[in-house]
Amino acid sequence: MAMGVGATRGGQWVTDVIANLGGAAVTAFTTMNFGTGATSGSYVCKFTGLLQKIRFFLSAQAATSLAVLGKSVDAVVTMLPTGKEVRACLIESEGGALAANLPRGAIVIDMSSADPVGTRRTQAELAKRGLSFVDAPVSGGVPRATDGTLAIMIGGEPAAVAAARPVLEKMGTRLFEVGGPGNGHAMKALNNFVAGTGFIAVAEAVLIGKRFGLDPTVMIDVMNVSTGKNFNTEHVVKQQVISGAFASGFALGLLAKDVKIAADLAGAIDVESPLSRMSAALLGEARDAVGFAKDHTLAYTFWEQRDKKAAAE
Repeated sequence: MAMGVGATRGGQWVTDVIANLGGAAVTAFTTMNFGTGATSGSYVCKFTGLLQKIRFFLSAQAATSLAVLGKSVDAVVTMLPTGKEVRACLIESEGGALAANLPRGAIVIDMSSADPVGTRRTQAELAKRGLSFVDAPVSGGVPRATDGTLAIMIGGEPAAVAAARPVLEKMGTRLFEVGGPGNGHAMKALNNFVAGTGFIAVAEAVLIGKRFGLDPTVMIDVMNVSTGKNFNTEHVVKQQVISGAFASGFALGLLAKDVKIAADLAGAIDVESPLSRMSAALLGEARDAVGFAKDHTLAYTFWEQRDKKAAAE
C-alpha cells in the first residue's frame, strides 16, 4: 500500500535513483492502483504499466507484506486518498507491521491531501516510536508530476524536513517549508479552497452573463485584463469549459474533498468560515451528480442544467 523510497540501512539517501527516474517517480506514486489483496487481508500494491519502468531503474520488488517493506527501507512515501488510509497503512494494517518494522530514525513522507488535525495525531504517534513524519502534499497536476516540477508544501519538525528534502527535491522545483506537522496538509487544503471557490465564482458569473446575453469568451477576456483575473479565468474556463474539453486533469471528487478539509479545519479550530462551508456543499452536490472521478470542470455542466431546469419551472 506504500512504496518505500529512500535509504540503505546505513542511511545513505538513494536520491540518484530518483534522479534517474526524474518526474516519473512521483507519477508512479500517483498512478498506482492501491487496493486490498485476497491473501490474509493484506494490503497489496497493484502496479500499473509503470511497474516495469520502476523495476528497471530501482531494481524494485513488490513487498509481500508491510512487515517486509518496513524491514527493507529507511524511508516510505505515501500518496493515498485520505489521511485515514495513510494511518491504516502505517499504524493499523497487519497489526501495525509497517511502523513496527521501520528502523528508528526512518522517515515517512506523506504526499496525500489529508486532514491536518489527523496528520498531527499520526505524527505524534510515530514520533513515540522513533520515526519521523513529514506531510508534503503537491500542486501542479499531471504535467508537473511528469517533468518533476511540482510545488510541494512541507510540514514537519525541522530535522525531519531536512531529511526529507533530498527526496522531495527530485520531485519538485518549488519547495515551501510552511511550518510544523500538519501545516503542509493545511496549506494544500486552503489553497484548493481558494482555487475551488474561485472556479465556482467564475462559473456562476459566466452562467449569469450568458443568460443575460453576454458572450462568455468576451467575459473571460475582460476579466483577464481587469480585477476579476485569477487562475480560473486565465487557465481553466476558456480552455476547459467554453471549449467543451472538460479535461483539466483534476477530479471533481478530489477538489470537493480538499475544500471540505479546509471547511472542517476551520470548524476544528473555531474559525467562522461560511464561505468554505458553502463551497464544500456546492462542490459536494456537483460531485454526487457528476461523479467523483469526473473532471472538476464538469461541475459547470451540472450547475448549468440546474439553472435551466429552474428557469423552465
